[in-house]
Amino acid sequence: MASKDETVFHATGLTKVYRSGAHEVQALRGVDFQARKSEFIVILGPSGSGKSTFLNIVGGLDRASGGEVWFRDHQLTALDDRGLTQYRRDHVGFVFQFYNLVPSLTARENVALVTEIARRPMSPDAALALVGLSDRRDHFPAQLSGGEQQRVAIARAIAKNPEVLLCDEPTGALDSATGIKVLEALAEVNRKVGATTLVITHNAAIRDIGDRVLRFADGRIVEETVNATKKRPAEVSW
Repeated sequence: MASKDETVFHATGLTKVYRSGAHEVQALRGVDFQARKSEFIVILGPSGSGKSTFLNIVGGLDRASGGEVWFRDHQLTALDDRGLTQYRRDHVGFVFQFYNLVPSLTARENVALVTEIARRPMSPDAALALVGLSDRRDHFPAQLSGGEQQRVAIARAIAKNPEVLLCDEPTGALDSATGIKVLEALAEVNRKVGATTLVITHNAAIRDIGDRVLRFADGRIVEETVNATKKRPAEVSW
């Protein structure tokens, strides 16, 4: 177990119930979770297993129905909307399956949008260099491949120097070869920036690059594996 100063996230008894009329859907059923500083955690599970709901609550995008989530010494489950907004702005970088880049802005300008509101940002050029796109910084999204656009999205997420990087299916819209490049970028960012990184995926092959693997099913973590032989993405067999 991590010592107190190493623990970034701590969740106990986390539940989430969605209601539609008289119907209830239990998305999370008592999840206990802990993450340490700089960990790279891979989250696996089928659609509907609760993994995206879990990531959204940890990221301050959704609220739990029960239980507690702590980010360091801040209880996320006790924050109001303003507090959650500040938490997301100051501490969390998000990478989603779809890139959400502004078409009329260059790669560098897309990244700069985040640095203008961050407390301690890195320069857009430095963020793009970390994902291997220095030579594409003046290109518009339409001039970039899907993998390059996703790497711009990663650069945008890390440009605020977040303590946490949350990624929901970042390779879901990409072919395997391109996905490897995106994973290499995430692994490099994890090593150099030190952000605690959680990556949701359907692709079990990605498990080999994480420090730890969590498997969700029916709203619970049903399996947790510590990876003693962590590999670089290029070494993973796809």
